Amino acid sequence: MGGLLAPFSHGFMLEAIGVGSVVAIACALLSCFIVLKGWSLLGDAISHAVLPGVVLASAAGVAIGIGAFIAGMACALGAGFIQSHSRVKEDAALGVVFTGMFAAGLVLLAFVTTEAHITHILFGNILGIEPEDLWQTLIAAGVTVAVLAVKGRDLLLFCFDAAQARSIGMNIAALRYLFLALLSAAVVAGVQAVGVILVVALLITPGCIGYLLADRFGRMSAIAVAAALAANLVGIVASYHLNASPAGCIVVTLSLIFAVVLVFAPVHGLLAARRRAPPSRA
Repeated sequence: MGGLLAPFSHGFMLEAIGVGSVVAIACALLSCFIVLKGWSLLGDAISHAVLPGVVLASAAGVAIGIGAFIAGMACALGAGFIQSHSRVKEDAALGVVFTGMFAAGLVLLAFVTTEAHITHILFGNILGIEPEDLWQTLIAAGVTVAVLAVKGRDLLLFCFDAAQARSIGMNIAALRYLFLALLSAAVVAGVQAVGVILVVALLITPGCIGYLLADRFGRMSAIAVAAALAANLVGIVASYHLNASPAGCIVVTLSLIFAVVLVFAPVHGLLAARRRAPPSRA
């Protein structure tokens, strides 16, 4: 038991668990909206598209969170522009824009001198976050949670039925841009914890877990947050004992939780669906 609890005797481990918990809450809450809206590809796109912004910001001595936020918004707006002014559909436009921006970031890393290490950008550095990056992460995650607390009902209606939201006088365009801004802010927070590649897992998987276990949004959100917090804690502790990547362990743990829920969820799980299926006729 002493060996199992050894990680909690180190200050950097406790700090990593605390930072990861804040990021997990912000991303899990937002993931519920992403799953309901069907914008999982958008979350994937923005999480990868922030790479050139991170590289350029680091090279210029600017807070990488600012570069990541600008790049994320540029990806979303660029894909929207392509969709509106061409025959290319939104999913294809997102695929073109985010892969292009991610590749541009990889190319920039070869020519731009930056203090940010490539592995820290791609896979996070939750065990060694610098103080200035720590504050960026906490502020981005805190702002995301605060805005969701204030505008969550409006965004929920926007995700469920945009036509109804428009008919009662809501500004759909403003809600869309707000959602994109929150998504970019969540990516900024998640990049420090798990990197630009794996942050998409925090933005999608918790919402999927909640969606399989609940039919009401409040309960779905609570389950998503609980799953993300559990994965953060177990993943970081496991990384200490396995001497493995904390980001990888967090995402693997979250994926395992999803796999268990997918099979054993009492109403929407695979076993439940099999029990409800009518018997086959010989």
